[in-house]
Amino acid sequence: MDSKTNVISFQGWAGANSDMACRTLYPGYQTHACPTFEETIGAVEEGRADLAMIPIDNSVAGRVADIHHLLPHSSLHIVREHFQRVRHNLLARPGTGLAEIREVHSHVHAIGQCKEFLRAHGLTPVVHADTAGAARMISESAEPGRAAIASTLAAEIYGLEVLASDIEDAEHNTTRFVVMASEPKWPEAGTAGLLTSFVFEVRSVPAALYKALGGFATNGINMTKLESYMVEGRFSQAQFYADVEGHPQDPPMRRAFEELDFFTKSVRIMGVYPAHSFRSDPSQTTDAAD
Repeated sequence: MDSKTNVISFQGWAGANSDMACRTLYPGYQTHACPTFEETIGAVEEGRADLAMIPIDNSVAGRVADIHHLLPHSSLHIVREHFQRVRHNLLARPGTGLAEIREVHSHVHAIGQCKEFLRAHGLTPVVHADTAGAARMISESAEPGRAAIASTLAAEIYGLEVLASDIEDAEHNTTRFVVMASEPKWPEAGTAGLLTSFVFEVRSVPAALYKALGGFATNGINMTKLESYMVEGRFSQAQFYADVEGHPQDPPMRRAFEELDFFTKSVRIMGVYPAHSFRSDPSQTTDAAD
C-alpha cells in the first residue's frame, strides 16, 4: 500500500470489530489491518491511509487501554464518532459440533463478555491477542475441540462455521469509536448537536481541576466525558481527556476555554464533530457481529 486512496486503517486482524465498524461506516473504502494502535495512527500520519478507526470505550469493558496516551501525541484530528453494537459468536472449523468443543480462544474482553455461555457449556477460555486473530488461528489448526469467539465477518473471511450466535452476556454491549484524519473538519460555529474533544494538563496548584472546569459549569456547557491518566509515569500530576457539547467558537464555549487556559499548562482540541444519534436514542446503533 504505497499511497492512500479511500483507505481506512484499524487495529487487529481482518474481521475484527474495528474492521466491521470501518466497513459499516465507509463501505466504499479499503480496510487496512494494523498490528498496533500506533501503526493504525501512523498509517494516516504517513499517508498510507485516509482515516483511522479507533475504539475509545466499551459499555461493558470500559475505556480501551493506551488510547488516551496515544491520541495527544499524534498529529491526527477526530472528525466523527460511531457507536456499534457488539455481537459475539462461537466459531469453529466446518463439520465441528458444539458438543465437541472443549477450548475457546479470543480476546480477553470477548471472553469476559461471554462468561455465562462458557460456564454453561463447560468451555475452557484461552486468552488471545485479538478476536479475529483467534478465528484465523482456529482456521489454520487441525487440532480438534477448539473454537473462537469472533464475528460473522471473521467466520466468512477464515472459512469457519457459526456454532452459536449472540453469546454475549449483556445485550447493551456497545463500542464507541472515533474516526481520525490528518486534517480537522470542524462544522460551522452555531451548528446544533456538536461535540468538542480535548486534552489538557492542569497546573500544580490547589483545586486546579475544580477551577479549570468551573467555566464550563458557569457557562452552561454539558461535559459528557472526563477521564484522567498519568503523565510520563508521574503520580503527582495527571492529564485529562474530555468531551463537551458545543463548538469552541460559540460564545459560552469560548469563555469556558479562556478560563480553562488560565488554570492549565496545556490544552489541545482533538476535534469538533457531530454527536452520534445513539446519544439521544440508544436504539440507533449499528450491529457488529464481533
